[in-house]
Amino acid sequence: MEIKDNELLRQFEINTDSGLVAIEYSLQDRKIFLTKFVENDNEDEELHQEFITNVLEIAIERKLKVVPTHIKMIKFFRKNRKYQELLPPGLKI
Repeated sequence: MEIKDNELLRQFEINTDSGLVAIEYSLQDRKIFLTKFVENDNEDEELHQEFITNVLEIAIERKLKVVPTHIKMIKFFRKNRKYQELLPPGLKI
């Protein structure tokens, strides 16, 4: 999966057969706020999960804490407890 970090639009993007899928973000200090998930109606949920996982791997590489603000991101963190360490201190999901 090839993820493009579009810094101008502040979003991570992938191109799929049915179009563009993106995760919008905002950077503050050493935190990345995942603010919006832009998807197509007929996308595969497994693809979304893989996309989110890969974006979190990018955050790990960049040594960023992750603040999920979009409901899809919050649900992902609830299902995948191993990524709880990426949350800033004091933030519980």
